[in-house]
Amino acid sequence: MNDPEDDRAEAVLDRGGLDALVRALKRRGRTVIGPTVRDGAIVLDELGSADELPHGWGVELEAGRYRIRRRQDGAAFAHSAGPQSWKSYLHPERVRQWTVDRHAVDGLTVRAEEPESISYAFLGVRPCDLRAIRILDRVMGGGRYRDAAYLSRRTGAFLIAVECTEPGATCFCVSMGAGPAADAGYDLALTELVDASGHHFLCRSGSEEGAEVLAELPRRSADEGMREAATRAVSAAAEHMGRTMPPVDLRALMRDSLEAERWDDVTSRCLSCGNCTMVCPTCFCTTTEDVTDLTGDHAERWRRWDSCYDLDFSFLHGGPVRATPRSRYRQWLTHKLGTWHDQFDSSGCVGCGRCIVWCPTGIDLTEEAGALHREASRKESAP
Repeated sequence: MNDPEDDRAEAVLDRGGLDALVRALKRRGRTVIGPTVRDGAIVLDELGSADELPHGWGVELEAGRYRIRRRQDGAAFAHSAGPQSWKSYLHPERVRQWTVDRHAVDGLTVRAEEPESISYAFLGVRPCDLRAIRILDRVMGGGRYRDAAYLSRRTGAFLIAVECTEPGATCFCVSMGAGPAADAGYDLALTELVDASGHHFLCRSGSEEGAEVLAELPRRSADEGMREAATRAVSAAAEHMGRTMPPVDLRALMRDSLEAERWDDVTSRCLSCGNCTMVCPTCFCTTTEDVTDLTGDHAERWRRWDSCYDLDFSFLHGGPVRATPRSRYRQWLTHKLGTWHDQFDSSGCVGCGRCIVWCPTGIDLTEEAGALHREASRKESAP
């Protein structure tokens, strides 16, 4: 939500400065969330100190495959996006909306659930996820129907971006018009550098509060050599993306490929499990469910995540609108890359690659978009 031209300060932190950053945020009453190693993955969780960050851990990624691996250095952020995104905190999987209790004497008591207000600080937000948060801001926090539960978590959240210097094999943010550099929407941005001179973080502020926090930390001035090293590292990452989208108008490609034969090929492999929508940092669809206790005297309504892969997601009187895996996968991909523009003036994809990694059968949306493009090109060139 901040303009990058609001940058007010720049400095260099060491590992001690990173831990001081966590302590400073906690003193301000913030719940600090960041990456940590647990259960064989790098996940997001509440941090007590910077020591809980995944120092010395990296990841090996491919379609349908994820492994953590030990690194030779002590880098804390040299890993690609894990199975969670910040959506898990801003737009949680389950939110209670109201409760109702039945009384023998005076009827019913209905209580609306007040939105939970948490002062978050997110440490380690990748530029792709920074962009995803801005997309969710438009979807959940903009327009006529603003979501109070989302805004209660998002308003005032302190975002610490970490620029990517080592993209994963499934990353393709550059071809989605973004990149490994943090451009906007952060309070602080870090570029991690591990070299012969030590372990450093070039830190710049992007908001007034970010500058205030940075001023509280042990730091030293950034010199031109440090700035150039950071720029080189991020620029090199942009040139080494593991995946790429076809260089075409994806919105037009999706619009003109509704009857493509490729949909049959991909959906012969799709399980309709919805993993891609669960790990996607921008998928936002929900449904509601009512639950009651055994007596029937207490009931609750919960909102929970839903997926366009669910057969009942498009259920109307008489049956589901999208009854086949083909129609459901096509709905997801054409919405994400195409009709999202009609609703929210941007693509719904930020190029993080999570959907590729966490698909059980390794379906790769960049490969599918490329196949649709090749099929359309063949048809155009056919006599």
